[in-house]
Amino acid sequence: MQTARIYQRPKNAMQSGKARTDTWQLEFEPGEAKRPDPLTGWAGSGDTRDQIRLFFPTCEAAVAYAEAQGLAYTVIPTPEKKLKLQSYADNFR
Repeated sequence: MQTARIYQRPKNAMQSGKARTDTWQLEFEPGEAKRPDPLTGWAGSGDTRDQIRLFFPTCEAAVAYAEAQGLAYTVIPTPEKKLKLQSYADNFR
């Protein structure tokens, strides 16, 4: 039986925007370990489910899809977002 992870995408650390962080993502657990290709040295495996990522508007929609497909799934809760409010003058204290 295939297992999947369902989680909400985190904010990109390289940008200040929060685009596409409200969607939920379903991705499959790796079926086999990656191994280096003898010719190129790139890591790869025969498991093609590693390339599949499905996006859903809500967690409930992702869970409903996993249950309809008969997938075992794990929902990873979204970490709480904390704002660190400070004034510009605090940088010079």
